[in-house]
Amino acid sequence: MHRVGGLEKQDVTGNVSYDPENHQHMTNIRAAKVAGIADDIPEQWVDGAESGKLLVLSWGGTYGACTTAVTECRKEGLDVSHSHLRHLNPFPRNLGDLLGRFDKILVPELNMGQLSHLIKAKYLIGVVGFNKVMGKPFAVNEIVSKIKEQLDS
Repeated sequence: MHRVGGLEKQDVTGNVSYDPENHQHMTNIRAAKVAGIADDIPEQWVDGAESGKLLVLSWGGTYGACTTAVTECRKEGLDVSHSHLRHLNPFPRNLGDLLGRFDKILVPELNMGQLSHLIKAKYLIGVVGFNKVMGKPFAVNEIVSKIKEQLDS
């Protein structure tokens, strides 16, 4: 019988369990299931060079402004690439390797930097957060300016 509910269940039987060891075991099983999803999602792609000075890493509603800004900068000959995340938990299995091929990673976010914090914690790398919390999307020129600032520093 399949049981659904908010209480922890005992492995195999599905009976409600308050046993601490079982709770740890079931938590480990759930974490492994989530991590295993990375095997079924596509690998992360890069628009532009596969390595270089700067990667703009976007997610959510920043896609359009980031794509346009990176395209404009590349037309000017700047060494910048773009990658847009569609899967955040788990991250794509190749994301760590991809990020490691760039000198700097710029993460424009319309929040206080949640993705930046996740990337730093998961991959132990520095990222440059570009946060905007004004209820308005990024303008392309804002991201272009930030890209140039990062490439000049």
